[in-house]
Amino acid sequence: MTEHHHRPDRTRANPVIAVFGGYGHTARFVTAELLERGWTPVLSGRDATKLAAAAAELGVEWKRASVDDPASLDHAIEGAAAVINCAGPFAETVPPLVEAALRAGIHYLDVTGETLVAIDTFDTYRDDPRVKEAGVVVAPVMAFYGALGDLLATAAMGDWPAADEISIAVALDSWHPTRGTLLAGERRAGRRVVFTDRRLQVLAGDEPAPKGTWTFPEPFGVEEVVGEFSTTDVITVSRHLDTARIHTFLNVTPLKDLTAPQTTGPRSADAAGRSDQVFLVEVVVRRGDEERRAVARGRDIYAFTAPIVVEAVERIVADGGVRGGNGGVVTAGEAFDAEDFLRSLPLDELVLGGA
Repeated sequence: MTEHHHRPDRTRANPVIAVFGGYGHTARFVTAELLERGWTPVLSGRDATKLAAAAAELGVEWKRASVDDPASLDHAIEGAAAVINCAGPFAETVPPLVEAALRAGIHYLDVTGETLVAIDTFDTYRDDPRVKEAGVVVAPVMAFYGALGDLLATAAMGDWPAADEISIAVALDSWHPTRGTLLAGERRAGRRVVFTDRRLQVLAGDEPAPKGTWTFPEPFGVEEVVGEFSTTDVITVSRHLDTARIHTFLNVTPLKDLTAPQTTGPRSADAAGRSDQVFLVEVVVRRGDEERRAVARGRDIYAFTAPIVVEAVERIVADGGVRGGNGGVVTAGEAFDAEDFLRSLPLDELVLGGA
């Protein structure tokens, strides 16, 4: 088992966090995590009926808001220290929510797994002077995909200034996707984002992905994998770690769930609503003949997003910013001490520094 660091009380300065898309599957885990840590979530979204039901179930306040109504967004986040965007399609929700956060002078985080949206967010706001002037943090993809692999790669890289290549291999024993995951896949239409020769490229959907095998630690072992699996880790890692190539792999076992004609979504297996899905992420950083590894194993990729994004918002709000400055557009790996952040997460296993 992983020993987690003691979490200090960071909630006194401003305990209100707005959660947009508050009635969604992942948002319920995020709200529960905020409540457990002593924050005051306020749910928002466009469907008042669903909002009222989710808010009543969790015992929190709610405010109706729509991305096509800026005034409603301003009202929804009024008095909050930060807004966490859990609402897809993120191509439609990210720009209005970031703009609302900038108007309010508060931090913005989201949990998107949509690669093209993540690229647009980083490219649009990375050099936007309003972000620095407001002293706020814009932190896209603070989720299982996008943050966990980035943190593991950053920790594995350690004191190396550069690496020849970084490989991120994910194994899932099953995948009962949410409706949002399926819709995101449809919008991507098979396109894959890859990082080679030190640049991001978007490959057309008709180009077949490479296949092979990967020897994972237990409980998975040798698994067939698909390469160039398009995840936001490619984007986050490439933003701040100096490497020529990033390889991403996913075992083929869960892919049948993504293409099934019908899905019931994640199935609750405990009192917290988590599924029994097991995940394992292994990162290998190579420089010449040297290799460094980092491994994380846990449960339920949707539920696990909650401690990631809430830990991030705690560190941003309570600690007054991120590493290297008080504001900016950041990934998890560049914003925080990667090893310390990883040790704060409820992982079943965490191995750092392995060769």
